[in-house]
Amino acid sequence: MTWDLFFTAFVTLFLVIDPIGLVPFFIALTNDRKASERRSIALRATGLSLVLLAIFAFAGDTILATIGIGMPAFRIAGGLLLFLIAVDMLFEKRGERRESQADSGEKPDPSVFPLTTPLIVGPGAIAAVILLAGKGDDPFLALSITMGALVVVLIVVLSLFLISGLIARLLGKVGITVLTRLMGMLLAALAVQFVVDGVVGLGIL
Repeated sequence: MTWDLFFTAFVTLFLVIDPIGLVPFFIALTNDRKASERRSIALRATGLSLVLLAIFAFAGDTILATIGIGMPAFRIAGGLLLFLIAVDMLFEKRGERRESQADSGEKPDPSVFPLTTPLIVGPGAIAAVILLAGKGDDPFLALSITMGALVVVLIVVLSLFLISGLIARLLGKVGITVLTRLMGMLLAALAVQFVVDGVVGLGIL
């Protein structure tokens, strides 16, 4: 029974977080970084994701209820933020910003935004850990299984991020440019879907 619950939790979190689908976004967001920088970004993103999702697994319902934020509002906010990133990727606004930041010695760190949230720790992942951690008659067992499955999924995410440099080299500069535009389109569509889901959740549509 315990393994059945673990398998259910693992599959649910794997599908919601989508480690394979995150790799192109990671490549697009870190294609101008050194290998050591990409490694640090990957470690920070997955580490922060583990901490945030663990907090929501332990006390998600209480947190959202206390600050008065519903999941629909969270989806809309996440969608709007993702859409801004998508526009940057599509029209290469990030390139212009990077040049000015390079002149001043600064580089944006994508590990917190948008990698940790909302790409890894999105509304779906938050809802999943809250529901899985509260599943069944034994809260401690459900929480333990959920955390175990979450750790395994994030290890998969980290592993794929760490080999993204090899994937990027195989794609080449032209391939990365095409990939960045494609990911911008997909990210824009995902952002719109987040907003639509949020609006539906509010009962407006």
